[in-house]
Amino acid sequence: MRLRIRGPQGFAAITIDDNATWSALKHEISEKTGVPDFDLKYGYPPQAFNTESIDGDMKLSDLPVQLDGEQLTVAPRNIQSILSHPISHSAPLRGAVNPLPPTHSTSPPKHQTDDFPDQPLSLQRSGKKTSNVESDPPEIPVPALDGIMLLRVMPDDNSCLFRALSSAVLGSALDGMTELRSVVAQTIQSQPDLYTKGMLEKEPSDYCAWIQREDSWGGGIELSILSQHFDIEICSVNVQDVRVDVFNEGRSTRCILVYSGIHYDVLAVSPYSGADPEFDRKVFEVVRLDGAEEMDGGALEAAKELCRVLQGRHYFTDTHGFDIMCGDCGQSGKGQMWAVEHARGTGHSKFSEPDG
Repeated sequence: MRLRIRGPQGFAAITIDDNATWSALKHEISEKTGVPDFDLKYGYPPQAFNTESIDGDMKLSDLPVQLDGEQLTVAPRNIQSILSHPISHSAPLRGAVNPLPPTHSTSPPKHQTDDFPDQPLSLQRSGKKTSNVESDPPEIPVPALDGIMLLRVMPDDNSCLFRALSSAVLGSALDGMTELRSVVAQTIQSQPDLYTKGMLEKEPSDYCAWIQREDSWGGGIELSILSQHFDIEICSVNVQDVRVDVFNEGRSTRCILVYSGIHYDVLAVSPYSGADPEFDRKVFEVVRLDGAEEMDGGALEAAKELCRVLQGRHYFTDTHGFDIMCGDCGQSGKGQMWAVEHARGTGHSKFSEPDG
């Protein structure tokens, strides 16, 4: 079947076998659009495609909607793709809706374009989410790897992705963060035909300067670049629906991150409960049989089981409707779009998920 995909960078065509799985199509869409986490709309007028209810192994021919010849619209849903870009009153924030039309008030605007510094937005999780998990950490036995799978929680400092990945591929959660940010910037600079303003939604030079700041969030673009740089498969498991997004699929080793809506942690296999983290194993060998079946000692299955436990403890942030508070003025609202609109109107940049 043939599909037409409309993403942030424009249109792309996908040709895929009718017997391919839904997971395979999602991977193709991510590859074509550069968007790892998305909602879909189809038809005219566009209507929502309830992707979260579809099993990844379902064949495309068995879907309730016939997709052959269809046009799908891709909408990024990762809050990091919305909140991680600097405040700009001369252009909408990345992924944000267009500003509201001006009113007919004769009063001067409250703020001018250059009133605020060019800074990323910061979003802190509820402290209860972290404390509940750290005080009673879930553990999943992984007999084939002679240990237990557990979560290594990263600090909420906007560098969680870089800390988590650095701890896996470089062995240090702190020392490698600057190196990883530099790798991202150098890769973008070396491939201008791929990493365009359209993909980055920002001038490449500005993006490179921005991503090297320690208070700038990383997301799908960074995971894609770093997985290829280190020649490793990165699996990102979303706690809210236990969906696995795979970057640089097919490599002989993998590491596993946990994404909880606005934060990344890393998974590790420890030899026993309470063992020093220096004995952690965070990179797992992958053996693929007949090009399909794969064996990693049960690491990925244990990761999904652990994330189901985290899901039951509500260790995730529902970014569409969660309570959120501005740390600069104390105002509160609901959902990521409230934060975006509040930031645009005030220049405030510090937000948190209240404990409650």
